[in-house]
Amino acid sequence: MQLYVLNGIQRPSFYNSTLILPIVSTGNVAQLAVDLIIATRGLELIGSLDSRDLVPTVGPRETGEQDGITTPLELYSNSSRNVFVIQQRSPVIKSRKAEFVTSLISFAQQFSAVLVLTGVDLSDRQDAHMSATTYSLILRSLDSDSDKPTPIVTLGVNVPPFVTHSPADQSLSGIPVIPGSGITRRFITSLPESFPPTGVILEYVLEGDNRSDAKILAGTVAKVLWRELGISSDDEWKEPPSWKQGLFGSSHDQSLFG
Repeated sequence: MQLYVLNGIQRPSFYNSTLILPIVSTGNVAQLAVDLIIATRGLELIGSLDSRDLVPTVGPRETGEQDGITTPLELYSNSSRNVFVIQQRSPVIKSRKAEFVTSLISFAQQFSAVLVLTGVDLSDRQDAHMSATTYSLILRSLDSDSDKPTPIVTLGVNVPPFVTHSPADQSLSGIPVIPGSGITRRFITSLPESFPPTGVILEYVLEGDNRSDAKILAGTVAKVLWRELGISSDDEWKEPPSWKQGLFGSSHDQSLFG
């Protein structure tokens, strides 16, 4: 997957950095959580990623950002370049899922740790998952070369595990079925042995106004990456300007209702 860096931005090194990867899923809660992280921390747009496997879409940039357009797949980072965030703004073309997963794995493999965010369909919630709204899957938490801990280690401390007691929900991969999570399961079951330490944060949501759900998910990310992001889960989240009109459209003229 090719990264097209913006003019004036030095091509970054991904060594010793963590990638936050939101998956298009139920309620778009992962994308909304990334919106909050980008806006609250003032993350810098690094460039656009090759989006040939996504539904084509363009739009204006946030107020006050650089000139140009918003593209389907973009990369942001903080000033320290120790955490990077992908923002995916359109879904994968159905017939291109395999190609997208392959290229996404190739790109993400350059990082030292990967944190995947995804929504899960609340209507398929099991009894074992009634104690919380967010859960975790940890594929590996230590660096395979040095056995040094990565930020993924704190995921298991802060977020309960996503488990299932139903044999029907398991497969040969050992990863349970994750309803409403888009390509999440396809992605994590395709990871090679050499892939960096990876964890998944899953949040049960329903389609609708998912702004409060996004704040919960962003807060969970902050618990895991508090050192990298420099933000606490208790801090107030800043909503991006596009949410005021772009999320649900402008409000109706109340005179229409008498």
